[in-house]
Amino acid sequence: MKHLKLIINNRNIKQDIFFNKKELKLILNLYAQMVSGGEWKDYGLSISKKEVSFNVYHRTSEFPAYKITKNLKPKNEGEKYLVRNSQNKIINNSENLEKLIKKIIWKKFKLVN
Repeated sequence: MKHLKLIINNRNIKQDIFFNKKELKLILNLYAQMVSGGEWKDYGLSISKKEVSFNVYHRTSEFPAYKITKNLKPKNEGEKYLVRNSQNKIINNSENLEKLIKKIIWKKFKLVN
């Protein structure tokens, strides 16, 4: 009994498991702007243990045109937020969602049928 240690862990670590209110507001403002411009038509959300994605569709189809992703377990801080295209390739990444959204020129990625 003399080698027994008492360890108390009272730290309450809150882990983000979804987009917070500020992040969701930024994304929905961008979505509203693009819908009013006729660029985007629909959206969906994908949730997993590793990431949360806001998927944007040009029209109702199987594959999203873009994914705005929050990486819940990033390997480094620069990969916390990602934007991916329809082939799931990373277009850009950042540690700040607002800077990432402003950095990308969304009109440039116009889809052609």
